[in-house]
Amino acid sequence: MTLSKKLGAEFIGTFWLVLGGCGSAVLAAAFPELGIGFLGVAFAFGLTVLTMAYAIGHISGCHLNPAVSIGLWSGGRFSTSELGPYIIAQVAGGIAGAAVLYVIATGQAGFDVTAGFASNGYAEHSPGGFSLTAALVTEIVMTFMFLIIILGATDKRAPQGFAPIAIGFALTLIHLISIPVTNTSVNPARSTGVALFQGDWAVSQLWLFWLAPIVGAILAGIVYKWFETE
Repeated sequence: MTLSKKLGAEFIGTFWLVLGGCGSAVLAAAFPELGIGFLGVAFAFGLTVLTMAYAIGHISGCHLNPAVSIGLWSGGRFSTSELGPYIIAQVAGGIAGAAVLYVIATGQAGFDVTAGFASNGYAEHSPGGFSLTAALVTEIVMTFMFLIIILGATDKRAPQGFAPIAIGFALTLIHLISIPVTNTSVNPARSTGVALFQGDWAVSQLWLFWLAPIVGAILAGIVYKWFETE
């Protein structure tokens, strides 16, 4: 598969993740009387990954997330030469997904993008008022576990064909745990796309949602590589 096709798949997949996941949070989470709430948003994020894993996993590996690419690289599963291009494609796809969501959301009278726009945050911008330290630990640990599951489910020794299900449900569980803390990132591309449109505090706090997922992913790659040694 050519690199351009892989990057195109990563762009589309990350576009879908942000539009589907963040879109559910912005458009449907608190919809009058029929809002899907935290549970629905958690499942929406999981379903975006599950559906894209089957759609483009055979093309690009369906990373959809700079932290996933970095974690796979750390674990010896991904080439250094493709790491930068993958991250660029993922961030571009995340921004495109946020742009389409912005166009849709602003079609409602009175919509205020500065109120949050499904952005990730800590302290006063955490849904539950959790501190910077709590947010940092949450994002590192949740990304670490996400990568352990990805690396394990895609291991050649694991049952074949079930990885997308495990990974999709893992992301759902991660959201169920951490939406109240940070609105759940574990994905710098997802955080960047909506933060740029929120345009205020989300941008100033974006550093954490790059740093923590990358740290968690690198640690997971190192740990899982140890599991693979004889």
